[in-house]
Amino acid sequence: MFRTLLLCAFFLLSACSDQPPPGLPATEPPSQPELSNAPPESPAATDIPVRRVILAADPWCPHNCLAGALQEGYMVDIAREIFAEAGYEFDYQNFGWARSLQLAREQLIDGVVGALKGDAPDFIFPETSLGEARITLYTHPQSQWEYDGIDSLQGKTLLVINGYAYSPELDHYISEYTDDSERIWILSGPAPLARALQLLERERTDVFVEDSAVMSWFLAQNTSIAAPRNAGLAYEAPLFIAFPPENPDAAELANLLDSGLARLTANGRLAAILSAYRLSDPDL
Repeated sequence: MFRTLLLCAFFLLSACSDQPPPGLPATEPPSQPELSNAPPESPAATDIPVRRVILAADPWCPHNCLAGALQEGYMVDIAREIFAEAGYEFDYQNFGWARSLQLAREQLIDGVVGALKGDAPDFIFPETSLGEARITLYTHPQSQWEYDGIDSLQGKTLLVINGYAYSPELDHYISEYTDDSERIWILSGPAPLARALQLLERERTDVFVEDSAVMSWFLAQNTSIAAPRNAGLAYEAPLFIAFPPENPDAAELANLLDSGLARLTANGRLAAILSAYRLSDPDL
């Protein structure tokens, strides 16, 4: 009887103890993550690659402006909205124009903003343009010269930006006389417009070629700079976001822009974006 009571007492004490009974394996306490009420992270979520589109250009406001600015340009705003709706992360960067085209061909970026078809004829372009370029010739305010075709450039030094396309006639002329500094000066870099206007004002060059909307925007933002004289319109052409043929997603991205632009036009978002830049459809 005493032995029976002793055994009962031993098992009762073992049940109340923190130590496991002899002969039974110890059980590890649960780890901290197992005590958490947070739902476990889905393995599938980490396996889905992030789709990202990177576009670049030199600042050419209002078409595309300084990356990170309050207003990055209406073409950039349109692209960001369209690609975000399609599930892409969007990144816009600034490089010189010739450099931007090179980076696109090297597949270090996905495409360029503000391209004329003459800038890169082999690129993949959407069906619908996002803007319009009006290529205009500018002179010193006191000049009386008027642009009247390529022959009227005889005896003038024309200032242009490296890598830009202007018009079939002008592009051919620039290519023909690139090495003749009496006829052609070429500027490079991410923001050449201010420098070009300085050279024009100091009469270091005779004629500068630029888009009229870009010139108007720049002068409105830089009121201390003397406005050049408009010497005539050389060419009008649609503006695009374009993708290099080396990019395997080029056709898909171009199609997204076409369908997205139609949607933004129908729901009124396009008009709202343009109005922020004091533009409307007829302006483009």
